[in-house]
Amino acid sequence: MNEVNSLLQKVKGSFLSTGQYIGAVFYAPTRGQSQIALFLLGVIILSGGLTIHAIAQGDVGSDLVGEYNDERVSEAVNRIFAYIEGSFGALIMVAAGLGAIMAAAFGQYRAALGLLVVAVGSFILRSLVGTFFNTETIQ
Repeated sequence: MNEVNSLLQKVKGSFLSTGQYIGAVFYAPTRGQSQIALFLLGVIILSGGLTIHAIAQGDVGSDLVGEYNDERVSEAVNRIFAYIEGSFGALIMVAAGLGAIMAAAFGQYRAALGLLVVAVGSFILRSLVGTFFNTETIQ
């Protein structure tokens, strides 16, 4: 009977110490514990992302590839471009230009350069988008 009590005390002590350790890991982790937890999280995310390619059922061809209708997106982008190239864009250019002049006068050359980029960017936005993106539907 005495041996059973000592065994129960050992089991209870090990459960208590394990619970305290786990609680300390959750509420005040050390640097090593947090690095291990983040590493394991990264491995789980990476393996979950690679699973899609690993369990692929072979090449199904282009039967399952749907057509993407970007008419609404192109209309929205056209409307934004119309605003920026119209009177709103002129307002942005004038405000940014005046801000650049004032910032340069006060010695804030970094801010002046940023405002100058905003002023010129609003003027050439459509050209930049046409250069870097597929803009077949944007007129």
